[in-house]
Amino acid sequence: MAKKKESLSFEERLEKAIVPEGERPYKVPYNWVWTRLGEVTDIVGGGTPSSTVPEYYENGNIPWISPVDLSGYTEKYISNGKKNITELGLEKSSAKLMPKDTVLLSSRAPIGYVAIANNKLCTNQGFKSFLPSKAFIPSFLYWYLKHSKELLESYASGTTFLELSGSKARLVEFPLPPLAEQQRIVERIESLFPKLDEAKEKVQTSLDSFKYRKAAILHKAFTGELTQAWREENGVSLDSWEEKSLGDIILIGPQNGLYKAKQFYGSGTMIIRIDTFYDGCINPWDTLKLLQLTDEELELYRVNNGDIVINRVNSMPYLGKSALVRNLSGDCVFESNMMRITVDRKRVDVEFIISYLSSAIGLKELRKNAKQAVNQASINQQDVKSVQVILPKLEEQTEIIRILDGIFEKEKKAKDLVDIIEKIDLMKKAILARAFRGELGTNDPEEESAMELLKEILSKEEKKEIKPAKKAIVIPNSILKQFKTDLEEQIYRFILENQYATLKQILQGVPSSKQLDAMKTFAVLRKKKLIDAKNDFIFTK
Repeated sequence: MAKKKESLSFEERLEKAIVPEGERPYKVPYNWVWTRLGEVTDIVGGGTPSSTVPEYYENGNIPWISPVDLSGYTEKYISNGKKNITELGLEKSSAKLMPKDTVLLSSRAPIGYVAIANNKLCTNQGFKSFLPSKAFIPSFLYWYLKHSKELLESYASGTTFLELSGSKARLVEFPLPPLAEQQRIVERIESLFPKLDEAKEKVQTSLDSFKYRKAAILHKAFTGELTQAWREENGVSLDSWEEKSLGDIILIGPQNGLYKAKQFYGSGTMIIRIDTFYDGCINPWDTLKLLQLTDEELELYRVNNGDIVINRVNSMPYLGKSALVRNLSGDCVFESNMMRITVDRKRVDVEFIISYLSSAIGLKELRKNAKQAVNQASINQQDVKSVQVILPKLEEQTEIIRILDGIFEKEKKAKDLVDIIEKIDLMKKAILARAFRGELGTNDPEEESAMELLKEILSKEEKKEIKPAKKAIVIPNSILKQFKTDLEEQIYRFILENQYATLKQILQGVPSSKQLDAMKTFAVLRKKKLIDAKNDFIFTK
């Protein structure tokens, strides 16, 4: 049986705090030390007051953060979320009031949102938060956690969704440099990233401009405006356009794709996954993942040139995205969260159909019957069949594609813009990777080793709990039935826990904003003869 923490000598505690050489994720400078997060800080969870009790939220002044508040949040510091809770809500839940400079990490759905508390606040149970410590600068831990999403997920578990528990968060490896080096690393990161972000913003503005132009052109294409001159020259009326359901022109499908476990990936046959196509096009074939298949699986899920794949499960912005299979370089299948259709090419130009499905009009049709759940939405085979398409004659479809190709040929720089954005993101990842390996050129080998810093932290007394657990007070049902409000029970329970205190002393434990209500509640409790107004309170049995 392992020794209890209290019985370990200082040397044993130090040995336990240092990550064994074989378990260190990568090499760091010799004056750094690999330790674990639980050795250098307290890690606390959060809680959610019952949503059925208005008093836990109404007029609350305690900031309460949930992972939703960090979705899309780009600032380093956070002061508050969408909701506040009250003192009573804090008392009645497992939420904990944490100090300024606590580093907040979302630990489920998803793992990896990070922010620093700009003031006292609390979180829901979807966080593991790292209290301020003399071992690290908050900004240094912030950037390390931003960099370490894969490492954090490797410690997580769960079937429905991954969750990082408090005990596992304590085990996460942490490269600890001297404090002065931590500050230099933060300064270097925060001097480089704004320049990259500015460049990315300019590129994104150009890309957005292209997308708006493309959307406008596609709208003209599928409402007849783009080929108006062509129809006049060829004596074709707009009345020749017919409204059809996609099901009317599908020859094969819709068919859901193939699911294979992770161990089958690595070699074999190409597979189209939802992250390998966008805006009607599939990534280069040589970039697709490979997996091992049986002959029967290959035959059942093989795609051919001219097939269309449609994303059937995803977050709403990506639901229904489609791609056309072109210029296949070998055998290929498609995964389970998409559908495959084959259309009648005697009646429709497949390039016309994929352009339509990728347009705002087509996407709206694909999503019109979407079923929404938490963080994702879905469409089924019948939803795809019911998509309405206004079809011109085959000759006009071909003319529309010819015009679109001519216009978009001039806009191929959009692909280059996407590549630039991806390269900027990769540069940021590379900077962080180098930062936590001591490769930014900021480390001073003459500085005192971080081992001394770790020893100083470990030599301190046992870390205090943020909110010590109190022995449960049991109130008889005969008394509970007499309470008309939660405040009556709260005050009564508070007095039970401090039953030899005077009224003045008890009121010192009540928030100033609640003292008037507390006095009224004392009067109510005395009237019910649950307490006796003497210097020391006497409770009825």
